[in-house]
Amino acid sequence: MQTVDFKLYLITDRKIVNAPLEIVVEEAFKAGLKALQLRERDMTDRELLVLAIKLRELSNKYNAKLFINDRVDVALLIEADGVHLGQNSMPVSTVRRLVGDRMLIGKSTHSVEEAIDAVSKGANFITIGPIYQTPSKLKYGDPIGLEVLQKVKKKLSIPVFAIGGIKEHNIKDIMGSRADGIAVISGILSSDSVFNETKKYLESL
Repeated sequence: MQTVDFKLYLITDRKIVNAPLEIVVEEAFKAGLKALQLRERDMTDRELLVLAIKLRELSNKYNAKLFINDRVDVALLIEADGVHLGQNSMPVSTVRRLVGDRMLIGKSTHSVEEAIDAVSKGANFITIGPIYQTPSKLKYGDPIGLEVLQKVKKKLSIPVFAIGGIKEHNIKDIMGSRADGIAVISGILSSDSVFNETKKYLESL
């Protein structure tokens, strides 16, 4: 069985990077990143599969874990390390029947209730947020803040990753609230140097 042995969880968004995604991702891997989620929901099936294969080769090269957002079929085809599910994805319990114990299942949550439900259905870890205001999470409403993160940590036995508006300067507050790690998109991918920014985040953690 795979283990959640990382603290920094980078989520892709090719629209905010200034080079082909696989080149940018390799910079993060070179800096020490150990977990990547491929989340490009507007790609065609063929485009997504081609990109997933490239990223699987890179993650293997750098001994890092690769998660596929939503697409269990793609995850199985490329033998990914895990699948990440959102609120409109297949249920965790259904995905577990499909992948067995060979893959980790992550679940996006936005409240204490959703977090508890994810655990009961068999998720290996969750993301909880948005902790702070962030453009990518506006549809989920107002930030939930550190208080909800702290409540979730008291009730859950699986790893909890904070997401939403996390920058280098607020990592200390996040980890002080007992989060197991952080999930980041723009904080790293929109920076001038993905390598340097990844290094900074890892050092802060």
